[in-house]
Order: sequence, then C-alpha cells, then structure tokens
Amino acid sequence: MASELASMFPKLGSLGTSDHGSVVSINLFVALLCACIVIGHLLEENRWINESITALIIGLGVGVVILLISGGKSSHVLVFSEDLFFIYLLPPIIFNAGFQVKKKQFFVNFITIMLFGAIGTLISCAIISLGAIKFFKKLDIGFLDIGDYLAIGAIFAATDSVCTLQVLHQDETPLLYSLVFGEGVVNDATSVVLFNAIQNFDLSSVNPTIALRFIGNFLYLFLASTLLGAAVSLSFILSTFIVSRHSTDREVALMMLMAYLSYMLAELFYFSGILTVFFCGIVMSHYTWHNVTESSRVTTRHTFATLSFLAETFLFLYVGMDALDIEKWKFVSDSPGLSVAVSSILMGLILLGRAAFVFPLSFLSNLMKKSSEEKITFRQQVIIWWAGLMRGAVSMALAYNKFTRLGHTQLQDNAIMITSTITIVLFSTVVFGLMTKPLISLLLPPQRQLSTVSSDANTPKSLTAPLLGSQEGSEVDLNSQDLPHPPSLRMLLSAPTHKVHRYWRKFDDSFMRPVFGGRGFTPVAPGSPTEQEP
Repeated sequence: MASELASMFPKLGSLGTSDHGSVVSINLFVALLCACIVIGHLLEENRWINESITALIIGLGVGVVILLISGGKSSHVLVFSEDLFFIYLLPPIIFNAGFQVKKKQFFVNFITIMLFGAIGTLISCAIISLGAIKFFKKLDIGFLDIGDYLAIGAIFAATDSVCTLQVLHQDETPLLYSLVFGEGVVNDATSVVLFNAIQNFDLSSVNPTIALRFIGNFLYLFLASTLLGAAVSLSFILSTFIVSRHSTDREVALMMLMAYLSYMLAELFYFSGILTVFFCGIVMSHYTWHNVTESSRVTTRHTFATLSFLAETFLFLYVGMDALDIEKWKFVSDSPGLSVAVSSILMGLILLGRAAFVFPLSFLSNLMKKSSEEKITFRQQVIIWWAGLMRGAVSMALAYNKFTRLGHTQLQDNAIMITSTITIVLFSTVVFGLMTKPLISLLLPPQRQLSTVSSDANTPKSLTAPLLGSQEGSEVDLNSQDLPHPPSLRMLLSAPTHKVHRYWRKFDDSFMRPVFGGRGFTPVAPGSPTEQEP
C-alpha cells in the first residue's frame, strides 16, 4: 500500500532544493509577521516605538542571526524585487490610504496639500539633484550621468511619514494630520511619476524643448492617472447593479478586484499606478461604498486596512534584514569613508531640500487664508518639515529599480548608492522616528480637546475628527439642518480658501451623487439591510 501511494505521489515529501528554500522563506516571514503583530500590540501604549521601528529592529535582529548561521554569507532568505514591491505590496497600502482618507479634510486643504506634495517634491528633487552633482563629482564615486543624478533626486525626495502619523491625533490636530497625511501620499505619487518620466527621457542633451516635453509628460501622467482611477471606481457601480446587493462575497470580491485592476491598468498604459489607485480609493469610498450592503461595508473597511498593515510590516521587516546584506557591503568595504560621505551628503541635502519648500510654501499658503485658526503656525511648519525627513519603502524600491538588476549589483558606484539608501532609511526611520514623539510633545503640548465619535456606519472610518474648529465629519452634508452647527461653521464655509471644496460639493450634489449614488442618494434594493432603516 505504501509503495502504491509512493508511485501515485512521487514528489510528496521530497521537495526540490529551490522549493524547500521557498517554503523556509515563507515560514520565516509568516512567523516574523506574527511576532511583529504581537510585539506591536504589547508596545501599543508606548508611542515612542511604533510598528515601523519594531519591524525594522526585528528584521535587523533576524538578519544578524542568519548571518551567524550562514557563516557571514547572507543575512536574508529572500531577494528584494522592485516588481514584488510595486505590483503586490504597494497597491493595498496606497488604496487603503485613499479609501480611509477623510475627504472633507483632504479637499478643504487640497491646495496646500498639492503645494507640499507636488511642487514641494519637485523643489526637493531639484535641490538634491543639484547638490549631488556638485559633491559627488568631487568624491569620484563612479560614472553617473545627468539622468542618474535626477533619478537620485526623485529617489530621495520620496518621504515616509508613517512614524509622525502614528503620533499625531486626528481629533487633536486635524489640520496638521491632514497636511502630513495628504502630502505623504501625493509626494509618493509625484516621486514615482517623476522617476518614471526621468527614466523614459533621453536627458544626455538638455534643451528648452526637452524640458517642455518633460514637464508636459509629467502633467499628462498626473492627470491621466487621476482620471483613470476615478473612471474604474465609477465603473464598479455598473457591476453593483448586476449583483444588486444579493451577495456580500461578490460585492467585496468585485471591489477588491476593481481596485487592483485600476492599478494594473495604469501600469499597462505607463501611467502612475500610485495616483490611480489612490484616487480610485477616494472615489470608491465616496460613491461605490454606499451602493453595497452594510456587511460589505464593514468587511471591506477591515480587509483593506488589514492588507495595508501586513504589507507595510513586511516591507519594514525586509528592509531591516536587507540592511545587513553582505554582497552589497563587500563592494564598499574597500572605501568605507566614501560610503559614509555619500550618506552624509544625501542626508544633508534631504534636510536642506525639505526646508527649502516647507517654510516658503507654508508662508504662501498662509497668505491665502484669512482666519488665523486656519494658518499654519511656525511650530506646525517645523513638524511638517520633520515628518518628511524619514525615508522608507518607496525610496528603497526606486533605488533598487535604478541601481540593481533583480536585487543584485556588480558595480561599485551602484553598490554605494544602494548601501547609502539603506543607511538613510534605517537612520531616518529609527533616529528621527524615536525623536518624533518628544518633538511633537515639546512643540504642541497636549491640550484637552473635544472629539466626537460618530455611530454612523456610512463612512469608512467611524471616528469623526473636528476640522479647524468644526466637528463635522468627512461625509456630513454641509446643508443638513439635523446636525448641530458650531458657531465657527459659518466662518469655515465663508473662507475663500475653501472655494475648491465648496464648488466641488455643489457639483457633486447636483450631478454626480444622483447618478452614481452616495450618502443620501443610494437607491434601496428590495430586501436590502438599509430598507428597514428610518
């Protein structure tokens, strides 16, 4: 009997070496993810050390153990792949950011967010690129052309404000949280769009025509990516008409697949997948989320948040392990001073490039606001500057895309750029991340403020934070007479800086929501859970 089973399943229990290695890798990372979740829960009250730092430290520790076991040959069991990052890990993170964003806060501060996220990223990229050209040529690190220097600017202009957002509170500092969160997402999208535009252009001979084409291509990618994300999200409503609220499983599956489809379509047409999936998340939470059953709403909210959390933890865990990769450090072992010099110069340029746009653009933003409560104070500007100093997974992925082939490199100058990126990511995340809590406590002492918890299940986030003195949620109808309006609401609505949001709400209420649904316009299907609601 045993021989018969063996003949029927000859490969059972005898996996090949590569298959067994994959199984070991998967087991290790699943176990480490479980450890990160448990330890993160235990440290939940200690906001000095957040999930990102926890995952990095665990990754470093595991990397040391693997180094000792392998006799100093390797520190990880997986090879970093930018395809893995961009195709599988990044989409759920960005989509969840758009899906969970408080849209009212985002669009009321839309101009300021775009100033920081788009214009500010371009300024930071230009300063880092110019500084790299000036200093790297003196260091003689190898052959780098103008395209490489511009790519370095785009790589290190990508911020990671996760540590700061985990310390800030939406209910205590709604304006500051909205600006840091919104700028972080737009910054990542702008950096990737800029990086791709640099990769697709021949910059060996820069002239005014090439510059205009470059700017035109950048704006085209930005606009086309945004419209594609909105279009795919709205097309989901057509699918809900077919499903007709009869199957939660199908609704959730369609929502997840359509969200991922938007990202892959953007990559197919060489658009920005980050921008596409981000605005797909915003439009889905604004329209399509209200066209599904109550159980589908609860399921999608937690599903997207869980996938995003696991992807972020996996990324920081791997970055910690990859920091000890012997292969890359061997190429710079002959000139450790050069690697330290490159990392120090880049870190200084990041500090300078960040300050070069945060304070001037904050001043410009304050000129457009009449109310003192809406202006960005100097202390808030310092926190915004600090929040963007940390570098993370996007910078790592772009650096690997530019300076390695399938995670490996055989050139010294490329190895120097990779190790410098790893050093900056580790240093900025751990050091700046640990100092974020005391800095915010020093600049913005905790104040007793009121916050409202909404029991309304019609928004992706049940916690509603006040905005600039108003305690209205992101989906509350501005014309509603059923909710109490604080005295500052009239001032809030009459402020000139909110015209973009106000005009959009008028257009949305008149044309979009009656057609595509949304709160107050959702058609009730017979037998649906909402049919019995008052």
